Amino acid sequence: MAESTIQQPFTGWDKPELDLSTAEWQSSSQGRGDVQIAFVEGFIAMRNSGRPESPSLIFTPAEWGAFVSGAREGEFDLT
Repeated sequence: MAESTIQQPFTGWDKPELDLSTAEWQSSSQGRGDVQIAFVEGFIAMRNSGRPESPSLIFTPAEWGAFVSGAREGEFDLT
């Protein structure tokens, strides 16, 4: 299956369409988890490394900061 490289906006979406075809995807330094991120045109893209053809989530720097902060504080822990 071909990898999707152009992100399509949703209705009311205020972020640009990003070309992720040349994005440099990064995994965690420990190599754990299935998430990769890339910094593209002032935004942060996040994707499932196990399914890179799936749509990526796109964050503004402020949204990314809030997400990372919440994760560090355990806001998303399921246990």
